[in-house]
Order: sequence, then C-alpha cells, then structure tokens
Amino acid sequence: MSFLLKIKNSEEIREIPNDNYTIKDLLDELSLSAQTMVSKQNGELVIEDTVIQDDDEIQLVQIIYGG
Repeated sequence: MSFLLKIKNSEEIREIPNDNYTIKDLLDELSLSAQTMVSKQNGELVIEDTVIQDDDEIQLVQIIYGG
C-alpha cells in the first residue's frame, strides 16, 4: 500500500508502513511540526490524527508567518 506525498515542489510515492499510519507519524518521520504545516488528504484539510489510506494524496504546506 502506498500514497502520493506532495511537499514544496516535489512529489513522491511512499509506502504505508502500517494500518494506523497517521499524518502525525508522517510529520514525525520527516522531522516536521504540525504547528508549522497544514495537511491535506485528497484536497481536504485534515488533522494530524487522520489515518493515511492506500492511494491517498497527501499534501503538506508550510505555514508562513509574518508581521
């Protein structure tokens, strides 16, 4: 089972290591923080507890702070 990961200007197919693999697991694996990223699953905003399914498209978008 696999999913498409889109982050910045790159796309890659990644394997799903277990049945309960979440957005949080992915962020931890990539050493990214949920506080600095917005996560989308198949075009919809999702929370970090969302389980990644086979053939999902996961997009991670960096939040830009300014002032």
